[in-house]
Amino acid sequence: MATSSPSSSSLKDALGRLAGRVRPPEWLVGEAQQRLVLFLNHVLMQEPQAQARLAQQRGRALRAQWRDFSLQLAATPAGLLELAPGAKPDLLLAMVDESPRAAMRNVLRGERPAVRIEGDVQFAAVVSWLVENVRWDAEEDLARLIGDVPAHTLAGFARAARQALQKFAAGVKARMPGPSNHAGT
Repeated sequence: MATSSPSSSSLKDALGRLAGRVRPPEWLVGEAQQRLVLFLNHVLMQEPQAQARLAQQRGRALRAQWRDFSLQLAATPAGLLELAPGAKPDLLLAMVDESPRAAMRNVLRGERPAVRIEGDVQFAAVVSWLVENVRWDAEEDLARLIGDVPAHTLAGFARAARQALQKFAAGVKARMPGPSNHAGT
């Protein structure tokens, strides 16, 4: 039976506390949020039905939060999104999983993170529909840059890599000790 030494446990605790204090500079957070909004709007502009649904929610604000990080967006009359840091949120979506490692593990398995939802039910239904139905067609965007055949080939490699990662994550989960893996004990 393997046990961890007290020093390795205290080192893990110290690293955890340090990681909790490290924050990116505000300018970097702002730039990353701007780029995310541009990307989300690019994807939304490829889906007229999504834009129409979002336009009906114009002016409503959404706050997405994970740990100390948050992003506040508002629906525009054009059915797109804009940063709205000062707006009072009509809807809060907070990731329940605090652990970055657990969140990444769930994403690799193809699972959606657990989210606590508070606020406007109608707006939440529209956001849920967007999450379920709107997808980025990376292959189409790539084809505009490098042509159809190379884009299709690269997309095939990406799909194979994603499937391999999901298979690996499932294998790791199967080998991890836990209540579901100890039947009969």
